[in-house]
Amino acid sequence: MKITFKLFASLTDYLPPAARGDNRIELEVAPDASISQIIEPFGLPPKLVHLVLVNGHYITPEQRLSRTLAEGDVLAIWPPIAGG
Repeated sequence: MKITFKLFASLTDYLPPAARGDNRIELEVAPDASISQIIEPFGLPPKLVHLVLVNGHYITPEQRLSRTLAEGDVLAIWPPIAGG
C-alpha cells in the first residue's frame, strides 16, 4: 500500500536527495508494518524522532511500535525544535 512520508527541518537530510526539495516521498509499505518499522530504513536517530503525526494526529512513542497505517495515510516527523 502507498503512504506519504514527510520529514521536516534537519530530518530532511535523511530523505533521498531528489525528495528533499518538497520534504516528502511516496512509499510502498506492507499493511502490517508499524511506524517504527517504516522509519527504520531511513536511519533516523531516535532522539531526533520527536513529533510523529499520522494524518495530523499525534502518535505517542509507545504507539509507534505497534501502530500501522492505511492506504493513503500521511506520516510526518519533526525533530525537537528549540526557539528563542
